[in-house]
Amino acid sequence: MNPRFAAGTYRCRDVLRSVTAAVDAGVTWIDTAPNYARGTAEASLRPLLDACPQVGVSTKVGFVPHSDRQAAQDAGVLPYDGDCGHCLTGPYIAWQLTRSRVRLGRAPDIVFLHNPEHGPADRAELSLALREAFEALEDAAASGRIGGYGVATWTGLSSGMFTIPDLTAAAEAVGGSRHHFRAVQFPVSLVHLAVVADALGGHGALVAARESGLDVFASAALGGGELLGAMTKELVRVIAPAASPAQAALLVALSAPGVTRVLLSAGTSAHWTDALGAASRERLPPGHLRKVIDVVGT
Repeated sequence: MNPRFAAGTYRCRDVLRSVTAAVDAGVTWIDTAPNYARGTAEASLRPLLDACPQVGVSTKVGFVPHSDRQAAQDAGVLPYDGDCGHCLTGPYIAWQLTRSRVRLGRAPDIVFLHNPEHGPADRAELSLALREAFEALEDAAASGRIGGYGVATWTGLSSGMFTIPDLTAAAEAVGGSRHHFRAVQFPVSLVHLAVVADALGGHGALVAARESGLDVFASAALGGGELLGAMTKELVRVIAPAASPAQAALLVALSAPGVTRVLLSAGTSAHWTDALGAASRERLPPGHLRKVIDVVGT
């Protein structure tokens, strides 16, 4: 079993084939969302989840997939009639959770609030929206409809729209000291090294997450596959001379302080075998990571 990777489904052409290859290789977690694979990703996973109850699964709430928009409007859970693609209100989140549970065939272990920075335009308004969303998620966790919840963000932390302490404070406000806020998900990679540099300096999102006891899911570890084209022989040599380009890139995310799991979308067994070779290596020590940052920059 390999707990250091999670099978992502964002860019998968064949979701079931990809995650089956991942689980066969020993991956123990799958990450998905209602809007992935044109709205089909969650349902595609059900046969594997039914057969592998030991595999953890996380999904997301917040986006309004085009395939679900009319149903949401008919259910009266969207507070608008226009073509807005994001919603953080309690009724919509509760409705989306119910659909996700049916599609997955079981309660998700973690539900991430999906890119909340796409909602309200300023921090004050976003803070109120986060509180309402967390209330819905806390209620779902308390009743056993989900295992716990978190926040998956692309730019929310790096832009300063919110911080890890902001998120934990919101969770404590709605759930008390025994809240169910469990995890965060954000980019950590060779093209997102600022967060790693911050952690090596003893501050930033990775440090705050670790101090709060949160699991960190590192997303975009290969930049959607585009990073592989930038892995020159010289860069691989700086990171890990005996590694493949994919292994060297992944090793940076795997070695970042506080990272619990690295998300990866890989379509074949060969790709997963190569990737898991990175997880079998020793993590890069802080001094080595600093050298990589000096070479690549932030």
